[in-house]
Amino acid sequence: MISGRGALRLAGASALAMALAQPAMAQAQDAQGTDASNAIIVIGKYETSLTTGATTGSRLGLTPLETPATVNVMDGDALRARGDFSIMDAVTRAPGVTNAGNPGNGGSALAMRGFSGQGSVLQLYDGLRLFPVADTITFPSDPWNVERIEVLSGPASVLYGQGALGGAVNIIPRQPNTQRLEAQGEAGYGSQNSWHVAAGAAGPLGEMLSFRADASYRRSDGYVDRGDSETLALSGALRFQPHDDVSLTLRDDYGDLHPTKYFGTPLIHSTLDTSIRERNYNVADAVMHWRDNRLALTLNWAVSDAITIANSAYYLTSKRKWRNLETYCWIGADGDCPNGIGYGTPGNIYRADNFGIVHDQKQYGDQGSIKISAPIGGHGKNDLLLGFDVSRVNLVYSHDFGSDYQEDEVNPKSFNPGLFLDTQGIAPRYHTTTDTYALYVEDRLAVTEQFSLVGGLRYEHNKVGRWNYVYNGAGTQITGEAPALNGGQDAYKSLDHATWRVGAVYQPTPSISLYGQYATAVDPLGTLTTYSASATQFQLTNATGNQIEMGAKAVFLDGHGSAAIAAYRIAKHNLFTQTRTNGAIEQVGERSSRGIEASLSLALPGGFGLEANGTLLDARFDSFSGNDGNTPPGVPEEAANVELRWSAADRFQARADLRYVGRRFSDNANRFRVPAYTVVDLSVTYAVTPNIGLDVRIYNLFDKDYALGTYSDEQWILGRPRSVDISIRARY
Repeated sequence: MISGRGALRLAGASALAMALAQPAMAQAQDAQGTDASNAIIVIGKYETSLTTGATTGSRLGLTPLETPATVNVMDGDALRARGDFSIMDAVTRAPGVTNAGNPGNGGSALAMRGFSGQGSVLQLYDGLRLFPVADTITFPSDPWNVERIEVLSGPASVLYGQGALGGAVNIIPRQPNTQRLEAQGEAGYGSQNSWHVAAGAAGPLGEMLSFRADASYRRSDGYVDRGDSETLALSGALRFQPHDDVSLTLRDDYGDLHPTKYFGTPLIHSTLDTSIRERNYNVADAVMHWRDNRLALTLNWAVSDAITIANSAYYLTSKRKWRNLETYCWIGADGDCPNGIGYGTPGNIYRADNFGIVHDQKQYGDQGSIKISAPIGGHGKNDLLLGFDVSRVNLVYSHDFGSDYQEDEVNPKSFNPGLFLDTQGIAPRYHTTTDTYALYVEDRLAVTEQFSLVGGLRYEHNKVGRWNYVYNGAGTQITGEAPALNGGQDAYKSLDHATWRVGAVYQPTPSISLYGQYATAVDPLGTLTTYSASATQFQLTNATGNQIEMGAKAVFLDGHGSAAIAAYRIAKHNLFTQTRTNGAIEQVGERSSRGIEASLSLALPGGFGLEANGTLLDARFDSFSGNDGNTPPGVPEEAANVELRWSAADRFQARADLRYVGRRFSDNANRFRVPAYTVVDLSVTYAVTPNIGLDVRIYNLFDKDYALGTYSDEQWILGRPRSVDISIRARY
């Protein structure tokens, strides 16, 4: 694997070379006619994502119009033109998807339809599920190599297994180009000494081979003290296609992240004091480092018009390290923090929780399916898909939880951050093995050209093993291991479940769909990779849930507009929650949500365009002693995104993006409220040539101070203040 510095030099040289070469390339293209698909600003007929295939909502190749569920597709070129810095920035522009991330969960947890966290919102990469460790996923790392993002709202367990009651997000990377050579480059600089350089290319390597390669590097000083960050992403794919009907693609994706070592800003008098907005209360030698690599081999074979075979085998390695002082709170006049987690001198900031953790994870598996299509009668058709999914996850969990406890207090505005205290050392403490196999079936019966039935069934078996490492008397050398589950009585725990869904779609015209669906799902107890060792929790099983959804979708204005609306109710039973990291898992009982989601896309006269979506929901604990009727933490009950764009011929484009997130709570009792916020971003692109664009972007135009997320009840992770970035993009 290329080193970080070497890859940076390669990416920078590639981007610069493309930028310098573009005038000549542009002149050559002008002589032959500009290829609109490679122009920086594309002007033309709007194509709605409702009529293009979306693999996340169905493995049968259905379009969102044909799928009895809410499926949204976000184009990669659009998110790069908008200037989204991260996958999280991009995916939270989808209807009803909001940020639930913090440094403890890898910054990638999401909330959808009243449920949050990686135990309820599944994350996929190129259609293959990622298994979280202690709710932590850090892959993929950069939006540069994204072809599109697909979001399936509501239960997805039938397609992808446990952990998908709220929905599933599928990141689909850029693919090899079998037709022509293409290349892209970008370089930018902005506020907080932030800069980015990226390059990518794809094309044929002969009659049977084609490729795709991408590199992206980002760094920033950050908007808090000692807030520097650094990200490297590399990806490459090689496709062998001896015939139009069969292809074999080998792909490797690598991410190396050093995110900002910032765990949030403590509230003072339970409100945000902007005078300490830039203070970072972590220790000076804090560490966060996430490194992932994924290798996959994918086969697609159209055996005949009636039979299609697909298979993907993969191997993913993840190494994550934390070494931080993580918890902070303001000490009130009575000598205690309002949230009850600290004490000391009134007016100071209490700091505690010196956690050193390392995840060393390996995941490998294989997923395959066969699709069989057959006509029925004069107008009917049936598509049947049979598939399997097998995987193994090996995890070594290292920590320093036996170290002396670190706690102190500092002046809110001026202090020595100090150093991390570790009297034990981070070392392997236990390891786990998680084996999964599943069989699934999906079927679509098109009774007529207007009416179809879509259903699915999945059986999944999970087997979790956990063992504690045994050390010698000095605690310096591993001498053996012992079973860790059921209070040390067992090594393995097995979980079996079946989920199903059935829906109907009625299309009075080819561009209008009315649908309804009933679906079931299961969410795990904690995470399978770190299954609880407690004897009292050994007999517990997965939580179960179900959803009923009805909706309508339409394409109109000769394809220049589309709209969708859905109403749903989700109930989750036998629910369990972990109220604090590494704490006890408690039985909650039942929770539910009901709501409405809507989206609208328009290509308007005069070069104007509009994208808008929003959600209103009521999420609540139905049965949770002392908290019945409360809103679950981390779940906003209102959210909206609006984008207005204007293009002047093929030389100029302006965008205004608004993001609104409603109020949330950070605790089950709803004592600690996180206010709603609205953030507005602006961007302008000027096409120097049809293939070179100069971008000026203003983020957080009104310099709003807001909580992007929370780490504890009164510890807010603040969003980026007003910032200006300038970049140049090139493509041919």
